[in-house]
Amino acid sequence: MRQTLQWYVFREVLPWYLGGVLLFLTLQMTNALATTAGLLISYRVPLGQALTLFGNQVPGLLGRCLVLSVPFALLLAFGRLAKDSEFKAASAAGLPPLRLLTPLLLPALLIGGLVYYNAGWLTPAGQANWWNAWYGVYNQSPPPPSIEKYAYAQGQTFYSAGRVQNDAGGAQAQLSGVLVIVGDTVYSAATGRWDAAAHTWTLQGGTAVGQDGVPRPLISPLVLPERDVLRRPATPTDQTSTPLLRAQLAELRAASSLPTAQSRTLAFELSRRVADSFTPLTFALAAGALGLLLQSRAWAAASVILFIFAFYTLYSTVPELARTGAMSPTLAAWFPNLVFLLLGGALVWRLR
Repeated sequence: MRQTLQWYVFREVLPWYLGGVLLFLTLQMTNALATTAGLLISYRVPLGQALTLFGNQVPGLLGRCLVLSVPFALLLAFGRLAKDSEFKAASAAGLPPLRLLTPLLLPALLIGGLVYYNAGWLTPAGQANWWNAWYGVYNQSPPPPSIEKYAYAQGQTFYSAGRVQNDAGGAQAQLSGVLVIVGDTVYSAATGRWDAAAHTWTLQGGTAVGQDGVPRPLISPLVLPERDVLRRPATPTDQTSTPLLRAQLAELRAASSLPTAQSRTLAFELSRRVADSFTPLTFALAAGALGLLLQSRAWAAASVILFIFAFYTLYSTVPELARTGAMSPTLAAWFPNLVFLLLGGALVWRLR
């Protein structure tokens, strides 16, 4: 009898969950279409190319839908059960309220596994394809990878460049906004060339400023020794798979023992992907316990809005705290889950 009641609750929640995934996915796809439809029409993008373009967005949008649909389904389904007094019937049959959540825990873990795989592999590939597809719409080639705001010190010499652009991924790179300080002399140039095989920087058409403060043009290309290693520029975190993200973080930590904004960002992104995979389980506990306390469908609908709003307020705040060092990346990534676990614990204590 108890198992029948538990699986009855699961069968009640499942249609709401599938409907929530479809609803949230449709809303997000509609929003994406509304913001890009004008460009697609202006550039006369064929229907097949447009569908492929938006297909690349599906993994990223689906990841959020899989998570958000958990509280949506639980609260609305439990609101219906509360309205029809079915929780009272379960209690009369000798089934404690919290036992009704038991069949929901394993599906929540399975959803979390799908969320982790989607965030670590499918979404980065889809985002990379999405941005590359837009260059096809504009009839342009994707820009070559580049490093922004490069700086390096070598003895008494300081090297900096606004951008290091490695066109072919080889041993040479184009420099933009070059500044080199050698002792009391400052060299600057709009462009330059980095030859990692020869360990040199070559400045072209620049100026030199000595101790007298008078700028003098460089008549011929200036070649300076530079011993740093030309590394492959890091791809954006949202376009990087989890294994590559770990490799990038390991490289940054090997290069510097002190945490930087970039290393904190990568560490946060890796921790968030793990934390997000446990969010469905957190929601199953917190939203499930809250749903067991509901008395009507009206309270269920209001709870869905408040629940999702509160979570995403925390979710959108913590990345900046991690990047600036105000909170450790790991704690920042897990903070929303921890808050809702405490909420769920308080609600479970009340139901006990």
